Amino acid sequence: MLALTRSELAKMIDHTLLKPEATSAEIEELVKDGQALGVWAVCVSPSMIPLVTGDLRLAVVCGFPSGAHYPEVKAAEAARARADGADELDMVINLRWAMEGRWALMREEIEAVRAAFPRPGLLKVILETAALTDSQVVAACQAAAEADADFVKTSTGFHPAGGATTHAVRLMARTVGPALGVKASGGIRTTEAALAMVQAGATRLGLSATLPILAALPA
Repeated sequence: MLALTRSELAKMIDHTLLKPEATSAEIEELVKDGQALGVWAVCVSPSMIPLVTGDLRLAVVCGFPSGAHYPEVKAAEAARARADGADELDMVINLRWAMEGRWALMREEIEAVRAAFPRPGLLKVILETAALTDSQVVAACQAAAEADADFVKTSTGFHPAGGATTHAVRLMARTVGPALGVKASGGIRTTEAALAMVQAGATRLGLSATLPILAALPA
């Protein structure tokens, strides 16, 4: 098993709360806990911002959770998130396009979101890997890379097909190489599962069970 300290793993974590019924008080607690734990970012829904996060980066989802939005709606959501202070954007692809092999359309949509969320903003592309075949995952990763994304990400955590797997993370990491980051998210609830994702090639983790996962590691 990979050996990481609590602080080393914390710096790879987007501390996440995306349930639709989340209250303002819960989001404030998320930020407070994230600061105490030393995570990299907090990840929230766009209607929760602007949000003061101190030294934590602010990540916001886009086209969430279905991805079946108009491209121009995703781009507008991205632009609004950037204007409201988001440092990072996690956008969901159009799964139908992936399943139908419409990679040019997917690439154009990601490019539109990238233009609306320019650097130094960081763009992560959620593939919903549990719903795709390996060849579809590879092609989606390639489309994200060609569209100038910064990360590919496994899952929303809301799809009935499931969340992150080490198999998907290895496949994604092998496909994008060092050019893009790989974020594992969805259903990661134990320290062992989190470390397994990192060992498989994840460079970022989306976690809601951050506190118990980190508590099991040495400081």
